[in-house]
Amino acid sequence: MQNQQTIQGILSIAALVCLAAGWFNLFSPEINIILSRKVFYYLIGASFFFQAPLLSNKNFTYIMYAAALLCIVGATLPEESKFSILKTIGLLGGIALSFIGRPKRV
Repeated sequence: MQNQQTIQGILSIAALVCLAAGWFNLFSPEINIILSRKVFYYLIGASFFFQAPLLSNKNFTYIMYAAALLCIVGATLPEESKFSILKTIGLLGGIALSFIGRPKRV
């Protein structure tokens, strides 16, 4: 369990670094687009995958796996595709589940 939390945390931080690199144009425009519109969603999807078993409500586990899948599939699709919105839906769903399904602290 501790390993999963560590991996999930590292993936989340790496995703935020990719997003920041894209926003602040740290690299060439092509690299910035790849980092912020592709790699970010792959990393967030992987992070959601590792977070899913840690949710307090096991009913949310499968929904979190679905959110992870939507992030990854949406990032794989071309930007011009009307289905690339899936990555944003997965991101928002995964974030909501992260807050709702958190284990209660005692």
